[in-house]
Amino acid sequence: MTARPDGDEVPAVDEEALLAEYEAEKPARRLSGLPLRVVQVLGAILTLYGLYWVFNPMPAQLYLPSFLAIGLAMTFLVYRGWGRSEKATTDNPHLLDWVLAVVAVVPFVYIVADWDSFFRRAVVPTDLDVVMGTLAILVVLEAARRTVGLVVPLVVIGFLAYAYLGPYFPGPFATSSFGWERLVGHNMMGTQGVFGVPMEVAATYIILFTLYGAVLTASGATRFFIDLSFAAFGQSGAGPGRTVTLAGFLLGTVSGSGVATTVTLGGVAWPLLRKAGYPQEHGGAVLAAAGIGAILSPPTLGAAAFIIAELLNVSYLQVLIWATIPTLLYYLGIILAVEMDARRYRTHAIDMDVRPAGALLLRFGYHFSSLVAIVVFMALGLTPFRAVVYATVLAFLLSFLERDSWMTPRRIGEALASGATGALSVIPVMAVAGIIVGVMTLTGLGLKLAGIIVALAGGNLALTAIYSAVAVVLLGLAVPVTASFIISWVIIGPALQDVGVPAFAAAMFIFYYAVLSEVSPPTALSPFAASAITGGRPVRTMWLTWKYTLPAFLVPFVVVLSPQGVGLLFEGGIGTVLLAALAAAAAVAALAVVTGAWLVGPAGVPERVLFAVAAVALLVMAPLSLGIGVVAILAGTAVHLLRRRKTERNQSKVDG
Repeated sequence: MTARPDGDEVPAVDEEALLAEYEAEKPARRLSGLPLRVVQVLGAILTLYGLYWVFNPMPAQLYLPSFLAIGLAMTFLVYRGWGRSEKATTDNPHLLDWVLAVVAVVPFVYIVADWDSFFRRAVVPTDLDVVMGTLAILVVLEAARRTVGLVVPLVVIGFLAYAYLGPYFPGPFATSSFGWERLVGHNMMGTQGVFGVPMEVAATYIILFTLYGAVLTASGATRFFIDLSFAAFGQSGAGPGRTVTLAGFLLGTVSGSGVATTVTLGGVAWPLLRKAGYPQEHGGAVLAAAGIGAILSPPTLGAAAFIIAELLNVSYLQVLIWATIPTLLYYLGIILAVEMDARRYRTHAIDMDVRPAGALLLRFGYHFSSLVAIVVFMALGLTPFRAVVYATVLAFLLSFLERDSWMTPRRIGEALASGATGALSVIPVMAVAGIIVGVMTLTGLGLKLAGIIVALAGGNLALTAIYSAVAVVLLGLAVPVTASFIISWVIIGPALQDVGVPAFAAAMFIFYYAVLSEVSPPTALSPFAASAITGGRPVRTMWLTWKYTLPAFLVPFVVVLSPQGVGLLFEGGIGTVLLAALAAAAAVAALAVVTGAWLVGPAGVPERVLFAVAAVALLVMAPLSLGIGVVAILAGTAVHLLRRRKTERNQSKVDG
């Protein structure tokens, strides 16, 4: 049983079971005994290796294969190759898992042993190079299957088949045939395949940020974030919904997974929402919408944000700046929806046994220090790698301010191991995603697909953006966010740039739609996980979540369709930024009225139509459209107030 905020008991949430069913990444084993010790030691070694690289850089051709060797060996021990037997007494690896863990290391030891010569032979690989390269491709495919399922490996195999059988494809898709030796050489012996940008991101950004999250969690920050959210907003009618929204944002600084944040938050917050009067489906929608914000919450964002920094050759701080206003608009939409639902369902304040927010901030507010420190360090010119390492050290030192959260030697070891195991679900995906990028560059398929999208749109910017958004969301229904972004970037990125969208705007457009695929019908992993917690109807929860997040689906269009839209990414000067932010905020508010059917009271069809016109006009951001948007908002408000006054008068006559 789990205690509710008011002290009552509710059934505990089986987080692993929910993650197993709804998370894009598969759940890890619950190891024990010797296998647990082996994985902890390997995890600590991998994390320390990443820390060593920060201060002692080495050639990527040496670092990445050695990093991947350890990561893959751990993956075969930590992730199941098949479902767990109900008769099994332990969840430890089988003999085959141990064999695969050893085999996975072999090709990378071969590469590292003579790495300089190996990469120089990319054009004319030896027979042994081809054998070892083939073995490496097979083990990364199997590791990816274990961590994210069968779809991603099948997609990779499809791309390899395309490169091998290129002449047999019809019309514009036809390409030259590339022999297996060439495919191995390009994808295993260069920087365009397995050891490309995605793998580099996994071995640098991700391993360091997962370590930071592990230390932050061990130091008690997660508990503080939830308690602070309860204390700050729990004492008003809309408080429970606000609490969940704030907690989702704060937990996002630790977790980069929408489903994981939804499940973690739901186990604690659903009893709060239920007691306040939220229906099951609406409570689940609030949980899912807040949870998916984890991937959008600075300063960590998701893995795809790190890839943006590398692909565009900009600092990670710049990506954080680009993400700031869209993230605020996302949460603005959720908060407005929460406020409307609170009034519609007449939710009420509840009593919670938590310390006042001021007291919590005075006692535990230091947990925010390391989050701020990351941004400050990068602003001072440090690399994001050193910035997050120094912030991790700061979080470690601050843990000693509270006796219960001291980073003892045991906790240090667990945090080092968690830093690596937390990255395992991403490492194989990054490796196989590199193969997709490699095939795209080798065959020119990315440019061909981009040309087809532009041709279908007739060169029209708006149609290209619509087709691109649909393509990214559909792809995101089948593969995790990071893989979806990488694949979309090499296809959709060139299409958007061909019609005049700046590279940074195209990257952020693709990033947000890759993230939003987690709440998109018909699969919608986060809402389904939330419905499992609340007991609500999954499809109803999914559509309500989509309603809450609808403004977030439209805001990225502003970035690519309107010349002033880049202001949402802090580009174009202070005037452009202010205009874009204010217009977009007003548009989000107008959309909230449309989807929430509430203003001062229940909103009817006439005012909702006017507010819909206002939202579209404001998002266009042309001078005339802005004027139309303002007039439509004023007209919609006037109509609503007049209708409401008429309704009240009629009700008074009936009562009289």
